[in-house]
Amino acid sequence: MDSVKINSGKTLMVAHRGLSGIELENTNASFIAAGNRSYYGIETDVHKTSDGRFVVFHDDNTGRLCDTDVIVEETEFSTLRALHLNDKYGDTTRADTLIPTLKEYIATCKRYEKIAVLELKNEFTKEEIDAICNEIISLDYLENVIFISFCFANMTRLRELHPGHPAQFLTSKFQPDLPQILQAHGLDIDILFTELTEERIKDFHDHGVKVNCWTCDDKAFAEDLASWGIDYITSNILE
Repeated sequence: MDSVKINSGKTLMVAHRGLSGIELENTNASFIAAGNRSYYGIETDVHKTSDGRFVVFHDDNTGRLCDTDVIVEETEFSTLRALHLNDKYGDTTRADTLIPTLKEYIATCKRYEKIAVLELKNEFTKEEIDAICNEIISLDYLENVIFISFCFANMTRLRELHPGHPAQFLTSKFQPDLPQILQAHGLDIDILFTELTEERIKDFHDHGVKVNCWTCDDKAFAEDLASWGIDYITSNILE
């Protein structure tokens, strides 16, 4: 099985939760699979455990991917690390489908020279965002990270800590005033792909806002987006 190649032109492709169309999402296996291909970036999601560690996992709880269902942010790291996730083919014994740490994800991005597209899940305090940034700084990779979040407060807190750092506000809905709001805060956009048209992409660009979209696995639609000048496409399988 392989990724689906598209004519992306100048558009930069981002692997959603790693190459999650082939390997289990947000695992070292999916990050390495993306690292070995032509993706510009590798996207993932970060949570804080109950004992203050940062791990990468999408859901608030583990039940969808694991036989044991616990709430990530209410569970200690050692318990989460001991869980065996069910890979896409039903194997629960693989050593590369454990829940990774933030540092492991960043180290993989660095090894394969990929941009880390890091979603701040839920709402973080300014101190927690600072701690996330400091973990990445300890690996000398902060300049290669794009932060994304559905929580606008996360974006503004990041701005206070690192003015001008690449950051994209996540949303599932286009609003006519979004380009102006994002321009005022110096933010870019990461929006549900079906919300985009050529005119809307142009509107964002006219306000100095770069455009990413999630999560487009439709080859024809992705090639339309690329022809309209979208800056990034995030996909589970398209490359």
